[in-house]
Amino acid sequence: MSDTDTLNLWHEQRRVGQLWRNSAGAIGFRYDPEWIAGGCLAVSRSLPLAAREFVPEEGTAQRWFANLLPEGAVREHIVRDLKLPNTDFDLLRAIGGECAGALSTLSLDQQPSGQRHYRALMEKDLADLVARRGQIYAAWPTDERPRLSLAGAQDKCPVLVRDDHYFLPQLEAPSSHILKFELADYRHLPAYETFTTQLAAAIGLPVVDIALRTVGRTRYAQIARYDRVWDERGEVQRLHQEDFCQALGYGHEKKYQEHGGPSFAQCYRLVQEASSEPAIDVQHLLRWQIFNVLAGNSDGHAKNLSLLHLPDDATRLAPFYDLVCTRAIERIDYHLAFDVGGERNPSVITSAHWEALAKACDVRPQFLGNLVRETAAALQERLGPVREAFEARYGAYPALQRIEKVVTTQCRRSEKR
Repeated sequence: MSDTDTLNLWHEQRRVGQLWRNSAGAIGFRYDPEWIAGGCLAVSRSLPLAAREFVPEEGTAQRWFANLLPEGAVREHIVRDLKLPNTDFDLLRAIGGECAGALSTLSLDQQPSGQRHYRALMEKDLADLVARRGQIYAAWPTDERPRLSLAGAQDKCPVLVRDDHYFLPQLEAPSSHILKFELADYRHLPAYETFTTQLAAAIGLPVVDIALRTVGRTRYAQIARYDRVWDERGEVQRLHQEDFCQALGYGHEKKYQEHGGPSFAQCYRLVQEASSEPAIDVQHLLRWQIFNVLAGNSDGHAKNLSLLHLPDDATRLAPFYDLVCTRAIERIDYHLAFDVGGERNPSVITSAHWEALAKACDVRPQFLGNLVRETAAALQERLGPVREAFEARYGAYPALQRIEKVVTTQCRRSEKR
């Protein structure tokens, strides 16, 4: 096996283990003996800390690490700009320095230096970045080129934000925020995500900190990373996390239940088993699914849920992210990512479907029914004030009427049923 077929996995300056690929291109993983001896954190529930090899033929390591990478057209742009073979291993080597969570992949001839370098983004640079929808690799010199990887099929870019100034991380330097952009066919997306997330916060769901920003005449969403914290020296530190596909051993192509991915009940049991505060976190998870049904977020799939490992060694359900009222956007499938009692059409879900979901999760149907009613009431009460606060801060936004209509209709349907 050549050095080009092996990568080291790092947590800051400590080596966690090694990845390698076999002749067919499949990825394997083994922990470093010193990492095991130190009783350190397991990379994943699906890759438990053990003195064994997770061989390529198992597929477990391949699925976990591929879940760190972009998907679809975003991935294709990166492959084209960097002139890479379109393989998970080559992408991890090229852009796996700053990923979701706390781990970095580096070639054998590289080591994390501990030095953190950033390139300041002036207003023109920021405008260019937003205009390119975060596609950075073709625009920066090779010796400064960031190694940034964010999962998902949407254009986004990690940045460091300090005192309202923007910086692009170089090499493996950590970011603090994620920018998400308008798309040609979905220009309201940043505003819709900001509003939907703020609506969820208003009814008590734990969510990411999000704000709508404007450069020139273009809007973008700025989201604080929940897997990054500021230390007492004013430096950003990484926290380890894994999404539910990673934790349950699924590939990113199975993030939707209809494509063979996990069910909501499987996710519920994962939180019960993994959370340090399961009674709190399973209720948050139930309310998240209720919110998705009532607020029109049909894209709440398994990669939009994560486990977060905190500095005190606690494991918690991460704050909710990627909340968008997708039903307010034309040409997006309205069917739910997770079914409710076997039903994916949110318009026809009844109390019988919620009762079936409760039984699948071993929850009292009356308890879940009360949560549905409380959430519907809270949404109707908070919908107007949240829009008023949004428009007071960002200006009039008539397109929010579409979200209001979806939420009001769904809540009234739920009350009738």
